[in-house]
Amino acid sequence: MSWSISLGRVFGSDIRIHLTFLLLLAWIGFAGWQQGGGAAAADSVLFVIAIFACVTLHELGHAYAARRYGIATPDITLLPIGGVARLERMPEDPKQEIVIAIAGPLVNVVIAAALVLIFGARPNLESVAALQDTAPGFAARVAWVNIVLVLFNLIPAFPMDGGRVLRALLAMRMTRMKATAIAGRIGQGIAFIFGFLGLTGGNPILVLVAVFVYLAAAAETEGTSLLNAARRMRARDAMISAFEALETNASLDDAAKALLRTTQHEFPVVDGAGKLRGMLSRQMLVAALAAKGEDTPVIEVMETGIPEIPADVRLDKVLEAMQKAGHGTAALTGPDGRFAGYISRENLAELTMLTAAEWHAPKQRKA
Repeated sequence: MSWSISLGRVFGSDIRIHLTFLLLLAWIGFAGWQQGGGAAAADSVLFVIAIFACVTLHELGHAYAARRYGIATPDITLLPIGGVARLERMPEDPKQEIVIAIAGPLVNVVIAAALVLIFGARPNLESVAALQDTAPGFAARVAWVNIVLVLFNLIPAFPMDGGRVLRALLAMRMTRMKATAIAGRIGQGIAFIFGFLGLTGGNPILVLVAVFVYLAAAAETEGTSLLNAARRMRARDAMISAFEALETNASLDDAAKALLRTTQHEFPVVDGAGKLRGMLSRQMLVAALAAKGEDTPVIEVMETGIPEIPADVRLDKVLEAMQKAGHGTAALTGPDGRFAGYISRENLAELTMLTAAEWHAPKQRKA
């Protein structure tokens, strides 16, 4: 994820912190200082760090459980809204998905129990009513936060763990596609309830949570629909084959001219042997022009490490490779091993819309 820095690796996962999280810490510290001086500011900052340490351990719980099933977690990113663990893929076995989903909340249960049994924390309703109030005690507040994390994540709505457990339980009785659709609709219904309560109660945070849950439920449903369709297609069926490539000696000025005369959002950089050297996206081009100038060679700013896959493989294998590599594009090669085309997230989204339209289209009877 861009705008994030690495803090190190745990269980093979790169722990990253988004720069906006640092802004959150600065804002929390400033607000605490205004209310109670340096001591209050330090307490507020340490409390937020403790919360996100618990969130990180929660995500590591998911990563550890997934690792036991051979599923890697390339990175975990800490955002102001929480943590995001990027799994290479989701397990197809519902029982495995349940184990991975509940592993995170179980970590928070262990943390809360340890704070109560070892440190004598006594979380109560007063603690949750004013989490930034130092009166209940630091350990009690952190213990209550973990209890809240467990309860919140068990809500049966994507992307919370409860939503994944619900989908897995449904998938034991029906197809995964149908189970995801039902779980997604339930998640969106819960999002509407959150939004209504937030608007009527004057709680903007609850409204933001509602929007996040609604969009995540829709994204999960679309992603499963795409994966279901991808298993019936070959990579070449979704390949972008009409494109303009850049030569390895091209400059950013050459790329800018190509951007203006085409509708492409990314440009393959291909050498004389027909091998892909990298990809230059529109965003990368604009940022590099501002920072380095138009005479800069594209090979100095292009994205490398793009997964290369034969065009005749199943499309779901391409999706898996893109997820594993953490790239928004994948290069497809022909029988001769030369670069033949590419797949981007944008044309995958278009494929999802077409697949959904075909799925809902009325079936015509044969005469």
